[in-house]
Amino acid sequence: MPETRGLLEAALYVEDMDRAVAFFAGVLGFRCMDAGSRLSAFDLGRSGVLLLCTRGASRTDLISDGGVIPGHDGFGPQHIAFAIEADGYASWRAHLQSRGVMIRSEVVWPSGARSLYFEDPDGHILEFATVGVWPNSPGLSARW
Repeated sequence: MPETRGLLEAALYVEDMDRAVAFFAGVLGFRCMDAGSRLSAFDLGRSGVLLLCTRGASRTDLISDGGVIPGHDGFGPQHIAFAIEADGYASWRAHLQSRGVMIRSEVVWPSGARSLYFEDPDGHILEFATVGVWPNSPGLSARW
């Protein structure tokens, strides 16, 4: 079977694009590569991209010069985890708290990896996770 090289992009669906871009760029410091009223794209490093789509605005197919992008959408609280270095965990916690972002939960996994859960302005559950949460994380054992 052919192999994948990893996750290229993931999408969250937001009610207010300006508010969402301000959070992901201003609070989390993600570099915005493209901003628009329908779609904004953020650089997550290592070829990863976070797409923010205005809820309901991407349901129909988008015809481009290169082909058709099928319509998609999402409702309710969604979840995305961002990989962080273990030595940055406390700094991220302090940064989020200093910006008024409520920490929903913290988890220490059997492998010793840690997860920090919080919400964006649309109620999506975001996670900063250190290496080792999953068995394919370099250098550490499985989470279970």
